[in-house]
Amino acid sequence: MSDQPELFGDEELVALVPSGASGETRGRTVIRDIAAVEDGPLKRLVNENFLNYASYVIRDRAIPDIEDGLKPVQRRILHSLIENDDGKFIKVANIVGYAMQFHPHGDASIADALVTLTNKQYLIEGQGNFGNLFTGDPAAASRYIECRLTPLARDEIFDSDLTDYIPSYDGRKEEPVTLPARIPLLLLLGAEGIAVGLSTRILTHNFNELLEAQVAILQKRPFEVYPDFLQGGLMDVSGYDKGRGYVRVRATIEIRDTQTLVVRSVPFGTNTDSLIASIEEAARKGKVKLRSISDYTAGAVEVEIQLQPEEDAARAVETLFAFTQCEVQVASRIMVIRAGRPTEMDVEQVLQYNTERLLELLKRRLKVQQKRLTEDLHRKTLIQIFVQNRLYTPIETCQTHDEVEQVVRAGLGPFLSQLQRELTHGDIELLLGIPIRRISLFDVARNQQEMESLGVELAESRENMANLIGYAVRYLRQLQKKYGPNFPRQTQITRFQAVEVRELTASELTINLDKAKGYLGHKIGGTPLFECSSLDKLLLVWKDGRYKAVPPPEKLFVDAGMIHCAILDRERILTVVYNEDGFTRIKRFAGSLVTNREYRCIPRGSHILFFTDQEVSTLYVQYDVPETAAIRQQEFDTTSLPVGGRDGKAALMSSKKIATIGAAKPKKWNDALTGPRGQYMSFG
Repeated sequence: MSDQPELFGDEELVALVPSGASGETRGRTVIRDIAAVEDGPLKRLVNENFLNYASYVIRDRAIPDIEDGLKPVQRRILHSLIENDDGKFIKVANIVGYAMQFHPHGDASIADALVTLTNKQYLIEGQGNFGNLFTGDPAAASRYIECRLTPLARDEIFDSDLTDYIPSYDGRKEEPVTLPARIPLLLLLGAEGIAVGLSTRILTHNFNELLEAQVAILQKRPFEVYPDFLQGGLMDVSGYDKGRGYVRVRATIEIRDTQTLVVRSVPFGTNTDSLIASIEEAARKGKVKLRSISDYTAGAVEVEIQLQPEEDAARAVETLFAFTQCEVQVASRIMVIRAGRPTEMDVEQVLQYNTERLLELLKRRLKVQQKRLTEDLHRKTLIQIFVQNRLYTPIETCQTHDEVEQVVRAGLGPFLSQLQRELTHGDIELLLGIPIRRISLFDVARNQQEMESLGVELAESRENMANLIGYAVRYLRQLQKKYGPNFPRQTQITRFQAVEVRELTASELTINLDKAKGYLGHKIGGTPLFECSSLDKLLLVWKDGRYKAVPPPEKLFVDAGMIHCAILDRERILTVVYNEDGFTRIKRFAGSLVTNREYRCIPRGSHILFFTDQEVSTLYVQYDVPETAAIRQQEFDTTSLPVGGRDGKAALMSSKKIATIGAAKPKKWNDALTGPRGQYMSFG
């Protein structure tokens, strides 16, 4: 029989419970057995496989490693390039094929990643059509384009002495765990990725500013760094929050004349195609009045916008920022792999880590250098002693190899203090392997000069090790001097004035009312009521107490019972006076409104006598009573009324029939006939 537990339905589980057990016992048994089924082998298998998949996507595909700032596919591409580097351009297809020996995914993902890296211009130099960053045009097929490492990449991110290797996915090759990059690639290149349960978006930064920030860290000075995009444009960094917030990026728009605008740069994450599409969409919605758009982009962005004669150029620019991709908000979230686990960091923490790693790499590099220099100096000293003192002469009488070694060791005895380290068997073998021709042509003066040069280098290396901070600062300054002029800042940092969208669109629509047909909207004829923005909401109120908020309609049937239509201000207090069963009542209320949902502010069967969304302090009431009545008109103070909800209780104003009521004195108002100030009798 199988060791796997069997799966049962609820009825079968109940059947397994002893028939004499109580209901509570039977229930507990069923629950326990169901829990056992839910935690069975299938669930464990799914959980384990999903966890493995999630871990793989996070660590090996989507999220860059903080050690070198690269995703696995980028690291494998660069490893493939250095393995095949001869200074000449190599077909991208060949590099893609070579990288597939390390990368367990298809060629398309490798080619796309290589093109993206090339377009960032720091590590890979391209030859051929690698697409257009400004227009969004794709790259040519990988068999038609070529690439090679840049000098920056070749010199600053590889070092076989400092690289740890692991077997590739199929065990046939070895690939680097991380590259010993001595520049802050994570913030330099940026990254985007979506994994299981988390994502990352790291914005690109300027090469010179990152190195300057590292110098500030080493010198314990404050610093600030902000993104920089190859697309250029203008950027407001007030919300960046060290990489935990966002930046707003705008296109650079030039006003050539009263009817012509020229876009000179596009925001990060857009291109001229998407930008033009967003402008055309805004024009279709009536946000901006265009005559034509022409794209002349080639080596630089140039999109010409012709406006209608009645359109103001300055207002059109503000409108483009408000309603098109001429302004975008770019979020930043720095999620990285650190010590094998996903970790969220900010820009300062990343740079601090990169700087500490730079010190560690420089220290390790100096140790390797010192070891090499020491070995070279030891070898040259050993050879000079051997040749200059003719220690090879006694070897001629030796009969065995052991005797030869003993003679050489004995001959070197007086000179051991001049050596850089202890004498080894390998050193003896080195001396015995020197050709006679080399001995006869040995140049003592030249060898001495080389030894002195090695000694100077070794002393300098030890001095650098003793003052590692100063050495790192000089190293960064050299990088700035050598490569910095190639990478000037592209995006201009500024501060944007907030675009008042409602002000721009305040008179965008005219709301008309067709009383004859009972329609309301901005695409119908009729009596103009007011102008509004498409962003506004309208408050509609009917005589029977129904009311709702709606977007400005194109054409809406409202019937003859609508008594109020105005732009909704959610902060205002509404005042309603209504008649119910012959009694006049009043209430002031407020409350949130869900768009297009109908509400009721008075009981069913009642009808509204007066409604306003304006502040009103006094209501003027004229009663429908005989001229002999003692009170024919009154004033009511509304400021003493409490503000409640739409379903709150109303105050009783009067039992008399009302002829007119309003917030202003009617024409037939006679101050001499005004009775005592109105009193509210009760709530209900």
